[in-house]
Amino acid sequence: MATPLKELEDKESDLPCDRRSFLKKSTLGGISLGAMMLSSVEDTLAHVTSNVNRYSSPSDLKITDLRYVIVHHLDRITPIIKIDTNQGIYGLGEVREDGDKRNALRLKSHILGKNPCNVEGIFKSIKRFGGQGKLGSGVSAIEMALWDLTGKAYGVPCWQLLGGRYRNKIRLYTDFMGETDFNKLVPRIKHRTGNEGFTWIKMTRCFRLVDATPGGYIKTTTETLSDKGIQALVEYFTKVRELVGPDLPVSADHFGASRDLNSMIRLGKALEPFRLAWMEDPLSWQMTEQLKSLSEAIDTPVLTGENMYLKEPFMKLCDAKAVDIVHPDQASAGGLLETKKIGDYAQEHGIGMAQHFTGTAISFMANVHIAAATENAAVLEFHQEGEEIAEMESMVNKTGDFSMVKDGYADVPLDAPGLGIEINEEGLKKHLHPMDKSYFAPTLEWNDWVDTRFIYNP
Repeated sequence: MATPLKELEDKESDLPCDRRSFLKKSTLGGISLGAMMLSSVEDTLAHVTSNVNRYSSPSDLKITDLRYVIVHHLDRITPIIKIDTNQGIYGLGEVREDGDKRNALRLKSHILGKNPCNVEGIFKSIKRFGGQGKLGSGVSAIEMALWDLTGKAYGVPCWQLLGGRYRNKIRLYTDFMGETDFNKLVPRIKHRTGNEGFTWIKMTRCFRLVDATPGGYIKTTTETLSDKGIQALVEYFTKVRELVGPDLPVSADHFGASRDLNSMIRLGKALEPFRLAWMEDPLSWQMTEQLKSLSEAIDTPVLTGENMYLKEPFMKLCDAKAVDIVHPDQASAGGLLETKKIGDYAQEHGIGMAQHFTGTAISFMANVHIAAATENAAVLEFHQEGEEIAEMESMVNKTGDFSMVKDGYADVPLDAPGLGIEINEEGLKKHLHPMDKSYFAPTLEWNDWVDTRFIYNP
């Protein structure tokens, strides 16, 4: 019969910081528990801080520069930022896809000379300069880079700085970006679910089906979905369910400009037989009361949040029980810690979290660390297919032994510091956007630039 200690060790065996792993690692490291108890404070501290970057003295770190590149990936313009320090280590961040690099650059004067390890303090001083939608992406990019830098300075992964992790792998959902031709869609879905191992799919831009249906909309005081438009969506998801079976999670997104409450209630009820994982953004996220009415009227879960900035708007939705799942994009929601706070607040209200993502490896890895550290994080969006995955990975070098994407999951970096990646200069330069091919050039013109016109007060 197993002893209580053995049972506890068995339950925790999937975590590298469990009792068994700790004993093993401490012995291999030449120091036992008994030796630690008998060692001097100096010796013990030297051992437990052995992974700290010795080229860095975290308390003396200062931010010296903020630079950028703009890459072309997934047919999007994506600015990547690099925060440099006086000790040679740097942090990487990413302005959300199709966002403006100036959203980050205009904050440079507010962070120069500060210790990047004071992440939350810096975030609180600059978050007032962000705004809803992609106006929050500059603040988020800087917060992202600060966590990366702090992790590198202390030699620990970002998930550890966020409080630890709940999982070793992050489930990904793959998106088919509005493909309506089943001759093309069937082989793609079979390849992604069969060969590549994805276990969750999302059908996006459903409005294309309605647009292509004669009489898909009717005009009253507004343009709303007609019975024909709803039937076109029903027929579409009938085929999808026949293809993937009854158990694979299927989400749905982009229902068109006609998103009014009555149309969405009718559509939600019509789609209930297909047991969708969620209806995404069926109404604008600002319409709290109408979202609540919709959630109460249909059995299909309601999800929103990809264009929301900071936790306060999410708190309003959660307090009202207006949605079933929150859907933050950390690259515009406020970064790693703010997104974890959003997930934690949602969990306290019985609400789940899925994560929105469309970007490069930098934002992707930030999402992975958030998902690892947030208990109710169920799944992370992932658009890249085939060569796009290799392209994404080619822009960075991994600093640990982990797979970014494998069998429909992302590995959590267990021992790589920060986000777990560094710049691959050769790979990154291949994907510079034609509109701006500068490569982390000095941005001296932003050193003293101050703009008080764009101040957001949540």
